[in-house]
Amino acid sequence: MAAPDTDALLADAVAALGGTPREGQQRMARAVAEALAEERHLLVQAGTGTGKSLAYLVPTLAHAVTTGRKAVVSTATLALQRQVLVHDAPRVADVVAARTGARPDVALLKGWHNYLCKHKVAGGYPVDEEPGLFSVSAATGVDPAAPPPPADGADPGPAAAGRSTLSEQVLRLREWAEETPTGDRDDLVPGVSERAWRQVSVTKMECLGGRCPMLAECFPEAARQAARDADVVVTNHAMLGIAASGSPNVLPEHDVLVVDEAHELADRVTAQATGELSAGVVERTARLARRHAGVNLDTLDAAAAALRARLEVVPDGRLSQGLPAELRDAVVLVESGAREAVTAMKPDAGAQAEEAGARAMARSAMVVLHEVAERLLGDGVAQRRDVLWCERPRGGLEQPRLRLAPLDVAGSVATNLLAGRAAVLTSATLTLGGTFDAMARSLGLTLDGDTPWQGLDVGSPFDYPRQGILYIARHLPQPGRDGTSEQALTELVELVRAAGGATLGLFSSRRAAEAAAERLREELDTPVLCQGDDQLPTLVRDFAADEGTSLMGTLSLWQGVDVPGPTCRLVVIDRIPFPRPDDPVRSARSEVVAASGGNGFMTVAATHAALLLAQGAGRLVRTTADRGVVAVLDPRLATARYGTFLTRSMPPLWRTHDGEVTRAALRRLAAGAPALA
Repeated sequence: MAAPDTDALLADAVAALGGTPREGQQRMARAVAEALAEERHLLVQAGTGTGKSLAYLVPTLAHAVTTGRKAVVSTATLALQRQVLVHDAPRVADVVAARTGARPDVALLKGWHNYLCKHKVAGGYPVDEEPGLFSVSAATGVDPAAPPPPADGADPGPAAAGRSTLSEQVLRLREWAEETPTGDRDDLVPGVSERAWRQVSVTKMECLGGRCPMLAECFPEAARQAARDADVVVTNHAMLGIAASGSPNVLPEHDVLVVDEAHELADRVTAQATGELSAGVVERTARLARRHAGVNLDTLDAAAAALRARLEVVPDGRLSQGLPAELRDAVVLVESGAREAVTAMKPDAGAQAEEAGARAMARSAMVVLHEVAERLLGDGVAQRRDVLWCERPRGGLEQPRLRLAPLDVAGSVATNLLAGRAAVLTSATLTLGGTFDAMARSLGLTLDGDTPWQGLDVGSPFDYPRQGILYIARHLPQPGRDGTSEQALTELVELVRAAGGATLGLFSSRRAAEAAAERLREELDTPVLCQGDDQLPTLVRDFAADEGTSLMGTLSLWQGVDVPGPTCRLVVIDRIPFPRPDDPVRSARSEVVAASGGNGFMTVAATHAALLLAQGAGRLVRTTADRGVVAVLDPRLATARYGTFLTRSMPPLWRTHDGEVTRAALRRLAAGAPALA
């Protein structure tokens, strides 16, 4: 079947959605179509407001239905995933069908844990009494089945869930199980807490598979069959992380990969491939196995005690030489005990359904434990493939733990995600320092020697120099370790006063955000919210609802906050967001670059800061009508040699060091003036 004209398809899709043609969107759609036809990789930067979802969906769906080559589309957030699946893709599919006579089939694919398990609801598994234990994968330390976490790290259950008891939520889930056609957690409105959801779901490792008496009614298996049959599969970066970490079969066979918000992919893959071990996890796993499998766990009990004693005396931070001898002995005991237990807990073909489910849960947890211990004892640190460190969670409420992360994920991305297929990776922030080179390296494009790649910036529909000001407070002292300086707090107060509130404050630490909020509340009459006062979605909603309100927060606010209009006319960044000097993964990566003759600071720390600055500054201009100021209270952005690299990564706002000019512009905006100058 001949491929339809991309421009005509896009025009039809835009019209169907009630939009207007945009040059950047058209350029992107043509480039995506060409990349798919020529089977190469494309990095495409498309600024906010370009309409990049349609720009990749139109050529991707058309390519899939006319060539028979299946595509996987991955998004970074649940909101974007739902927008693509429910809003954009069906309309694009209608347009493609009208032009080609064949309607592409689009399916959703999530991890196992996102679907209700009918066998568990029917009593085929014991109540999950070990919160957090079974959601840990051997590779990741997080649920491999889960969608991307909410930006604030909170339980994704809405406020309504918090007002009902666990038993009430589980009862509602049991009733919902009888009526839902999908079993998809996102289709349950209002939602429930994570603890309640664990009572009705299982991970892939806990699933009985072909031995399940309710296999014919299995929701996750039905979703996987639909994905196998579909032309286009919509998934999320967590699933890509599993595939990149060595389990590519979690995705159906496909010829095309499209990654939206691709700037997040390397960090998601790193997180997915990070394992951890603590004495508490060993004890909980042993307790579960003893309760549901009745195996001898003397070795594992001794291992837990030894691990606890050794971790108490290991200092925080990187273990660059690998496990110290005594700590290694303790991990050897964990590996040995877990291996013995896994062998003893082989599935019992004659077991009753409930007994089989309990045994599957216990065995999956033990397999996880064994794989983590085995990896810790490997040669990854010695071969500089992995980074190992000891971590004591702040506050002292949790036990110290060992963590192990890959030093670099570009190779696994290239091998398990990119090789043998065309890939389109898009975001509003892919050029750092004015080039695609850093992002291409981190995403493995430079390692896939068989497939050429191209970088394309289609620009933005916004006139940044006319819509916004970048104010760098060059006169302020350089930020130190003692928190925000008195001069910077004074500058902040004057800026927010001039703006009449309407300020989003992006801070390097919770302490800095709280100090800023306290000072603003003391000196101004406008409302000031601070991260931690309430759930983050509630704070963002309250901030957007009142033009006079300001919101101070940390990293959770740097990405994904979309507050167009006059309620966000000032974005304040307290300091250049370099990674912490004791960040074990980034410090190790910097050392490797330096050892090979490169500039570790620029390659790792400056690149990290550039990406966050681009994301943070991008909170200001969200529509063509937005006007405002991005104020950076760190003079190094203007005075340091790396400042040019960082500013070239930010939106091209009109730049000034003049505080009075900036405050005057804010006062005009607060008074309702249509322009900044």
